[in-house]
Amino acid sequence: MTQQSSGAPTSNGTLLQVRDLKKWFPVQQGWLDQVLSGRSDHVRAVDGVSFDIRRGEVFGLAGESGSGKSTIGRSVLRLTEPTAGTVRFDGTDLATLSPRDMRRIRRRMQVIFQDPMASLNPRMTLGASVAHGLQIHYPERAAEHRELVVQMLERVGLVPAQFYLDKYPHQISGGQRQRVVIARALVTRPDLVVADEPIAMADVSVRALLLDLMVELKHELNLTYLFITHDLATAKYICDRIGILYLGRLGEVGGLREVYRHPLHPYTQALLAAVPVPDPHRRRTQPMPEGEIPNPINPPAGCRFHPRCPHATPECSQVEPEMRELRPGHQVACHHAEQFL
Repeated sequence: MTQQSSGAPTSNGTLLQVRDLKKWFPVQQGWLDQVLSGRSDHVRAVDGVSFDIRRGEVFGLAGESGSGKSTIGRSVLRLTEPTAGTVRFDGTDLATLSPRDMRRIRRRMQVIFQDPMASLNPRMTLGASVAHGLQIHYPERAAEHRELVVQMLERVGLVPAQFYLDKYPHQISGGQRQRVVIARALVTRPDLVVADEPIAMADVSVRALLLDLMVELKHELNLTYLFITHDLATAKYICDRIGILYLGRLGEVGGLREVYRHPLHPYTQALLAAVPVPDPHRRRTQPMPEGEIPNPINPPAGCRFHPRCPHATPECSQVEPEMRELRPGHQVACHHAEQFL
């Protein structure tokens, strides 16, 4: 397993800037229900998220299922059109780009999906799947496509590459499929890679190998990652900074070591307390939050975590907390975070 991240990016400058990003999905209702209710309901999957990703760093988004992590990733790439907010990639507002210009910039923005069996076309050979991005973005280099595919397959550990070129997804293992998905994302040599739970579908025995591979490729190809995960133990080994999501809102953002050593939000504290420790004699002392994540159609007023928070006060149910910097580079949205300093 690779060592814990140092907490510092490899280079300066902002590559991705997200401001007040929102994505609301309309809830399908019959016309009679809409007339009687007098409103149109929406699932507030992402509801005002802001963060920056610097060049060469790994920025993690962590939270429970349903917190909006994958929706943020898809909105950043404009695979899903945001409801509101801005996404700037290398200084360019993506919302202002025409479909043609957006397609041209996609060679610099790629994605590693969670489930390789769902993202790979079962009717395409592995070689054709990896080469597909080159055919779209670099048709003028058609004579080089096969060589570039072979080089990338070998770089992700699929050796000899010629053995895999004519195979289909169902003919290889899950770990090998995930390597193919990584190769497909990197073959266009992007600047930003959105990694959406990239090792969640792999066997436990190969997850560490895949993380090591992603770190090696990051340094070799000068990549920047938006790393989406629900597993804080995994984020510990790859992320430089991390944002903690809850019900479509960011609760805490900071350097990974800073957030892990000094969590200031009760939700972050609960997530860290839930990480298994390989010591049978250590017992969890911090109580876990009661209940489940609320309905995103009708989120709680005030702080969205207050119905499950052991430190909640009446203010928490009435006033939504603002994101504040309480330690250098460490921001938190909690009315009572000072007590955890």
